[in-house]
Amino acid sequence: MAPHDPPDRTAPLDPPDRTDPEGAIAAAAKSFSNWGRWGADDRLGTLNFLDEAKRREGAALVRRGVSFSLSQRFDMDGPQRGWRRRTNPVHTMLDTGTDAALANQGFPHGHGGSDDVISMPLQCSTQWDGLGHIFDHGIAWNGRAAEQVVTSAGDQVTGIEHMAPHIAGRGVLLDVGRVLGDADGELPDGFAITEEHLERTAAAHGVRVGRGDLVTVRTGRLARARREGWGEYAGGPAPGLSFTSVGWLHRTEIAAIATDTWGFEVRPNEFEHAFQPLHQVAIPHIGLLIGEMWDLDGLAEDCAADGEYAFWLTAAPLPITGAVGSPVNPVAVK
Repeated sequence: MAPHDPPDRTAPLDPPDRTDPEGAIAAAAKSFSNWGRWGADDRLGTLNFLDEAKRREGAALVRRGVSFSLSQRFDMDGPQRGWRRRTNPVHTMLDTGTDAALANQGFPHGHGGSDDVISMPLQCSTQWDGLGHIFDHGIAWNGRAAEQVVTSAGDQVTGIEHMAPHIAGRGVLLDVGRVLGDADGELPDGFAITEEHLERTAAAHGVRVGRGDLVTVRTGRLARARREGWGEYAGGPAPGLSFTSVGWLHRTEIAAIATDTWGFEVRPNEFEHAFQPLHQVAIPHIGLLIGEMWDLDGLAEDCAADGEYAFWLTAAPLPITGAVGSPVNPVAVK
């Protein structure tokens, strides 16, 4: 390629130079940027690929009417260990059946009830990363200055509430753990899922991945955590997407991607002295919606049984004004 030729966005990236995360991130950001693609005021990023036609295509996949929640439970027995003040949910009852039985709630004619409250970080369990979640050198999605996007009042531009009506369409499962993993359908920690792995898995499933799809990637890491205990599930070693998959994420024009791991990308990361480099390109430059800690095991079993790896998927975030992430209960219907 001549020095001034545009980058080849159709070719997979070479294995990264482990000693140069800055260079790899900068090159990928330049090659795979979607800045300006949907205008200067865009708030949705790759969700723009998910249009009405794609939703009709997804809805037409419902045949049997069987449904699967792809969410973990939200309770104190969750994966969080307090990293950066991320804790598991704290659920507190405000009124209980005991209060009603003692008739101390102040209601007339025997009326009683219960009420409760929950306190939790918005990304402590099954969740979406919003577009205001990650910056690259102080720059947010679409080239905006991070300090002008997310303030102490929250995300003033790309808050997760703007995505709430849009995340429903054609879902696809790529069960990389089942295709490339061990007898339990699980990948080992540190396994970097490349473009070739993703394409091989899609071919094995007989499913295509393309514009506007909501892609889920199962590694088996959550299944292992359930069997062995949480351990370092939150933040520790895990299989995940390779940094070299960034071109595939951009070129396929998928609307969103979610995995059954804490961090979406392979851990340890593929560079020395780096932290989540794929996030640093995917969110602020591609504008990609990323989901983490999704429970894909039940869905995967059904897909393996009937051979159908595409389905209707709805996964609306809570429309929390100004939030940079949100809990979600994704529901797949086949």
